[in-house]
Amino acid sequence: MRRAFFITVIVEKIIKFIKWIIMFDLKVINAVLAEMEEERGISREKMLDAIEQSLATAYKKEFGKRGQIVTAKFDLSTGTTNFNQIKIVVDESMLKPETNEETEEEVETVVTERDQKVRFDEEKHIMVNNARMIKKDVQVGEELIFPLEPKDDFGRIAAQTAKQVIVQKIREAEKEAALTEFGQKAGDIVIGYVQRFERGNLYVDLGRVTAIMPYDEQIPGERYKPGERIRAILLAVEETSRGIFLKLSRAHANFLSELFAIEAPEVQSGAVVIKAVAREAGARSKIAVYANDPHIDPVGSLVGQRGVRVSTVMSELGGEKIDIIEWSADQAEFIEDALSPAQVMNVKIVSEPNEEKNERGHAIAEVASDQQSLAIGRGGQNVRLAAKLTGWKIDIVSAQTGEPLAVANAAGTADIEASIETPVGGEIDVLENEDATTMSPSLPNEDEPTNDRDTNPDTEEENEIDTPEEAEAELAKDETKA
Repeated sequence: MRRAFFITVIVEKIIKFIKWIIMFDLKVINAVLAEMEEERGISREKMLDAIEQSLATAYKKEFGKRGQIVTAKFDLSTGTTNFNQIKIVVDESMLKPETNEETEEEVETVVTERDQKVRFDEEKHIMVNNARMIKKDVQVGEELIFPLEPKDDFGRIAAQTAKQVIVQKIREAEKEAALTEFGQKAGDIVIGYVQRFERGNLYVDLGRVTAIMPYDEQIPGERYKPGERIRAILLAVEETSRGIFLKLSRAHANFLSELFAIEAPEVQSGAVVIKAVAREAGARSKIAVYANDPHIDPVGSLVGQRGVRVSTVMSELGGEKIDIIEWSADQAEFIEDALSPAQVMNVKIVSEPNEEKNERGHAIAEVASDQQSLAIGRGGQNVRLAAKLTGWKIDIVSAQTGEPLAVANAAGTADIEASIETPVGGEIDVLENEDATTMSPSLPNEDEPTNDRDTNPDTEEENEIDTPEEAEAELAKDETKA
């Protein structure tokens, strides 16, 4: 709404000048051009081109003939406008034979190539022999310019036509400016304001354009209010028939990487490199980092002093848990660290990756009984993220019995194979059960009196002092006896 209103105001200002060309107020024109350049990012040259094309269209609509090519040249220093007619030089080899039937499409044909044949139209074509009488060295395909009589009394229809032309040109210029600006920001974090929520899609105002955050790219559980400031990564910038399409995401793995790049100067400088990210938005993420400088701690660089850097990122993501591990060229060591916080006893490499056959590597991790639930995670989340992070297929087996417990692949799927009868299988089953809870039992309200356990017939203990009132009563009895 704001964008449409702004364009309407600007266009109305220009249309007033189109109706009365001689009365151009150059100060106002300069103010309008400066306003469009500042607010909408449209250069003065493009706005002047739009004005000239709209004036030429209005002139042709009011005074021109069918088939004419009319151009206008507006002098910003004097406020005058010169109109010209363009004729293209042709010869006999470029013309189609004359027939009685001519379609409108054929009449409007413009010569773009030497070998393209057209219908001769005296309003826009001139034979080469006649053209050389005007200009001796003219060549076929060149354009000759003929001045037209200046006019200033445009009618309502011509002014309306000019308005449509200039609106179209402004929209095209805005599209081009947006493509230039946001095309360079693809992959970066942008800041905008929540506009509205419609059919699951979140519309974000980025100033000149509106971006869309699809439902799949939103963090589960997040709620947005209109006018709320929001940060997201710009995933894609596409030009469509309806305008510019900007796709935002807060659930993408690169959003996490860019947040750490903002918080950690070591990442910005390249001293610390983020090698891989595995993320389940809103729940948990794993990120592998590597330091090019051996004197730099890559994990500590992202954690920050007293955890301030990682805490800032977690706060932006709504409390999402983040595991930061050090990347290693030794795949067995890397897989072992990727399964943290679980302690892995041993990692066996079954097969190495084969790029030619497009095969992933396969490893088996042996885990002690007290670490098995941590290694697998709730619903297989930990081993699933570890497999996505390393790009390997990971099997979790019991170090004592060799029993397979879980399998996860690089695609992010995990199958829990542990039997419910085993300790780890039973523990995971309880965690995944809808009835499972980690909530503390409800406590009585502050105003609710504490019950006396002695009045409860099911209590085995009798005559126990359980409340402050009983204690005071007992002290009073002792004082009376004394």
